[in-house]
Amino acid sequence: MRSIVVSNMNKIKRAVPSIENRVKVNVGFGKGRVFVKGAELNEFLVEKIIRAIDFGFDIDDALLLLNEDFVLEFIDVKEHTHRKNLKDVRSRIIGREGRAKRTIEKLTGSAVVISDNTVGVIVDADHLSATIQGIEGLISGSKHGNVFGFLERQGSKVNRADGDLGLKDEIEFDYDEEEDFEEDE
Repeated sequence: MRSIVVSNMNKIKRAVPSIENRVKVNVGFGKGRVFVKGAELNEFLVEKIIRAIDFGFDIDDALLLLNEDFVLEFIDVKEHTHRKNLKDVRSRIIGREGRAKRTIEKLTGSAVVISDNTVGVIVDADHLSATIQGIEGLISGSKHGNVFGFLERQGSKVNRADGDLGLKDEIEFDYDEEEDFEEDE
């Protein structure tokens, strides 16, 4: 049995039915603690899910951790900057109206949550390194365009059906298609 200290008990209680439906475990509650009982691997997975939900991830994002390809990683903002005004550093990660955070999520297929001076990331293992490097780059002061370009070059997932990411201006070509396809004699 695992015992997990949590700070947001109500959010965990709302998530328990979804967790118990997906994983064969029993979840109980004590004073500021969540108790998980089941098979060892299932306890381990549920502990990661509960930590993610307690940190601030949505239930659906946290349940991605049931897939062995996804990992939960935390980045301490203080470890990557010498700036005193950490609010500005956090703002760089979030971006105006959340655009920078959403762009990182779209480019890497990740879920990102910022709480106090910690950034939490749920991402598949293939994109973990690039995602961490991108966020650390923003924390240390790299330009947003450079970070987004880096993430694109790393072979990140871009779902073009979701629309424009706002990284490039659309270029319209005005040419005669027939000229391009004429055969040389």
